Amino acid sequence: MQARAAQSAPARSPQAAPTRTRHIVVLYAMALSWVTFLDRAAIGQAAPLISRDLGLTPVEMGYVFSAFGLAYALFEIPAGTYCDRKGPRKALTAIVVWWSLFTIATGWAWNLVSMWITRFLFGAGEAGCYPSLARVFRTWLPVRERPVAEGLKAASSRLGAAVAPYLVVTLLGFLSWQGVFFTFGSLGFVWAAAFYFWFRDQPSRHPSVNAAELSVIPESEEGHRHAGAPWRRYIAAPSLWMLSIQWFCHFYAFYFYITWLPTYLQEVRGVAIARSALLAGLPVLMAALGSLAGGWALSSAIRRMGDIRRARQWTGYISYVAAAALMLFSVRPASAELAVVLMALSSFAAELSTPLTWTTAMDLGGRNVGAVSGAMNTIGQMGGAVAPAVVGYFAQLGPGGWTAALYSAALMYAVGFLCWLFLDPVTPLGLAPSTES
Repeated sequence: MQARAAQSAPARSPQAAPTRTRHIVVLYAMALSWVTFLDRAAIGQAAPLISRDLGLTPVEMGYVFSAFGLAYALFEIPAGTYCDRKGPRKALTAIVVWWSLFTIATGWAWNLVSMWITRFLFGAGEAGCYPSLARVFRTWLPVRERPVAEGLKAASSRLGAAVAPYLVVTLLGFLSWQGVFFTFGSLGFVWAAAFYFWFRDQPSRHPSVNAAELSVIPESEEGHRHAGAPWRRYIAAPSLWMLSIQWFCHFYAFYFYITWLPTYLQEVRGVAIARSALLAGLPVLMAALGSLAGGWALSSAIRRMGDIRRARQWTGYISYVAAAALMLFSVRPASAELAVVLMALSSFAAELSTPLTWTTAMDLGGRNVGAVSGAMNTIGQMGGAVAPAVVGYFAQLGPGGWTAALYSAALMYAVGFLCWLFLDPVTPLGLAPSTES
């Protein structure tokens, strides 16, 4: 059997220049991250039409928005465990097919209950995306390349959400809103087919990877078993709670942009539907730039301060204080365009915390980074479940209610700042704080 495997393995010359197959892996991840947020953000622009055709009140539409966030949070850890057991090739293919089917099925809903169930099952599928991509990056990328890859992946996701409103409005010129969801869902099937036939769980099994590239890729962990995460110790660690709560605050505000912002612009600011699509995409576009800038800013702060702890803390302070202040300022302008620009700057500032959050989770979790980041993301995504429902209740109160909704987002950013005051961002969970940086 070994001889047969050796004969079937591709020739790998150690003298050849390293191949770049791992970079194609990153491109696959970026494409999937783009599709992921395209699918989840599309409903925000289509919400007024969905509400009209299904007879939904603002509160009921808030429940529909929250169904996704609730399922996403609940299935984050189970989906990551599924990937660990099956491997990312099979797991991601199944996950993408699942959520693409329920993206299409969004157009089949006929009332509140059917729409809520469909969006819940859609969220359950998307929950497996980022834990699976984390495993892909851990297996395929050397440590020094992971931060850049994470930044590109995060920026791609925000770009997907940024273009979703414009694409929805464009397609609505030719299709019904049901047809828009069918079109978006079909993209996932294309990605899943291409990924399944091209990708391999282990770089050594990919025919395009040579020995020189294998030498820079981490040693495979296949066959190695790790002890389970010490959850009792982790749950008692204040840093995990602070990290998770600030992530909740982050997503509470972010989900306003990809759910209710188009409705706010149309109903409160009097913006036409086509123009609302362009304006609604700006805060999410700036979020993409903020994700990229956040990695650079954090690296620069570490170099200048020579202290990882202080650099991370100050990046967190600046990110959340600026985001809170700019969100407060966005309430006052009479101009819809100026209000959106201020929201976009707030979104940019908030996204500076994204690379910061994930690199902190890596250090706090150590060998159990998957468990720690999964727990963090579970609580964080609950912000995406709570915010749409809360805003739905505010929306029924009229313009004053919408103002209260924006104030609540600013308040969440302020809480995120407070979390960083008490968060030790370098000491692994369960260990005594170290004075070393």
